[in-house]
Amino acid sequence: MTQIGTNPDEKSHADGLIVGFFHSGISVTDLDRSLGFYRDELRLEVLVQRDATDEYLRRMHELPFTLVRMAFLRIPNSTTVIELLEYRGVELNRLTYVPMDPATGHVCLLVDDVHALFDRLRARGYRARSVGPIEITAGPNKGSWAVYFEDPDGYPVEFIERSSNEVARPHQGRGGSLSDGAPSTAEKRGR
Repeated sequence: MTQIGTNPDEKSHADGLIVGFFHSGISVTDLDRSLGFYRDELRLEVLVQRDATDEYLRRMHELPFTLVRMAFLRIPNSTTVIELLEYRGVELNRLTYVPMDPATGHVCLLVDDVHALFDRLRARGYRARSVGPIEITAGPNKGSWAVYFEDPDGYPVEFIERSSNEVARPHQGRGGSLSDGAPSTAEKRGR
């Protein structure tokens, strides 16, 4: 059985080098509510969902939680997953995420139509940080469109519709775009 996020063709390395990206973990207050966003709205596929009481988790984190409700969700066209973690039996400290604060972060997901996604998420009551998708006017993503939304706990999730005119293309060994070079939906619409 292949483990989540692994490529069976990868060679083993014994020198401690980074060989790939496995997952990004996001702590949540309510796993079911967060699945409503990541699984139901963003349509990420749940690979594994379980309630864990394994001792190794407490030892690894050096925290006395009693239970971790977790779900691994696959990002389409990728081996990368997002891990949602709801810790129980410990005091939670709710943070407000401001992009310039140290130790904060975000995830960025590629989308085929950022304007349609914006309209759908806003109609479902999710909060965007801007009044709509913003055109990127400089840098390697110039010509693309992007928007930030907050997940149910306020964690920032960026969505980007990449321009086919970008410098960073996967066949050039950079970026990670899943585009085949065809015009994006925004370009077809003249945006």
